[in-house]
Amino acid sequence: MVDINILYEDNHLLVVEKPVNIPVQADESKDQDLLSILKQDIKIRYNKPGNVYLGLVHRLDRPVGGAIIFAKTSKAASRLSDVLRRRALTRKYLTVVRGKPRQNKGRLKHFLLKDHRKNKVHTVSDKHKQGKKAILDYELIKQTDQLSLLSVQLQTGRSHQIRVQLSEEGMPIYGDQKYGQHVNKPGQQIALWSNYLSFKHPTKDDIIEIECPPPNEYPWKL
Repeated sequence: MVDINILYEDNHLLVVEKPVNIPVQADESKDQDLLSILKQDIKIRYNKPGNVYLGLVHRLDRPVGGAIIFAKTSKAASRLSDVLRRRALTRKYLTVVRGKPRQNKGRLKHFLLKDHRKNKVHTVSDKHKQGKKAILDYELIKQTDQLSLLSVQLQTGRSHQIRVQLSEEGMPIYGDQKYGQHVNKPGQQIALWSNYLSFKHPTKDDIIEIECPPPNEYPWKL
């Protein structure tokens, strides 16, 4: 079984570091998925009979790693989906992109449309009936000649949002085979990482803050 790093756990919550290239939940690939791995782990660790409840609160794309939240009770699941709906969950990512942003910090707004058949997202005009508004804030942290390290905070949670929006701005993410295949080589790992989460605990007054640094390897250690 894959060894999963637990970042926070109590009776209601489980926050873990998702390994790269593992789907969050079962898909047509039939590969081992994070939800099943964690359910099995809880079953063994707590010696639980029958089915284990574990609710998916938000998602990360399969090639992306980092912090992700699961709910261990249905009460926590419904309260956390409300937190998500009210945009009261702070989600920050680190990403290494090719090129440089025009400004050191800024907000990107696009309208996105998903092609479910190809599992690919495109930008469309704001007049498009099915286009969904996507907003993110970014800040430049460091740069080399060809690459820039950005901190990105999501304001909306659209499918492939960070990858599409940055690519649309001429900053495809290092290693992204779907939205940067013109500049990335096959086999390069996407440099997009969920590094920070902050939210109100579903049953207490506490604010939970999670930090999860990316792996110490290329291109992160540049």
